[in-house]
Amino acid sequence: MLNYAGTPPLAAMAETDSRQLIAAELRSLIARIDISLRLIDAAIEADDDSAIVDADLGSTEIVVLDDVTPRFATASAALNACRAELGQALQNLSESGDPA
Repeated sequence: MLNYAGTPPLAAMAETDSRQLIAAELRSLIARIDISLRLIDAAIEADDDSAIVDADLGSTEIVVLDDVTPRFATASAALNACRAELGQALQNLSESGDPA
């Protein structure tokens, strides 16, 4: 967990600087979510590939394993929702910077 105890308050910064800092942090979070989504997709694909390999071996033994794909799908859906909300926050932040 990150410790922000030594971080100066945003109120001490110019409004433009604080908005840019927040926007950069939101973009960073979106990028981290994108990485996590790619990792989940790769894990699902690897899980699917291993199931195909096992079926190709022609084994007469059937082993039932806990299917992790639904958990991956649930995590992926949650991350997609979070990404959408962060994107909306970023859009709202950029719109608030436009003079009306």
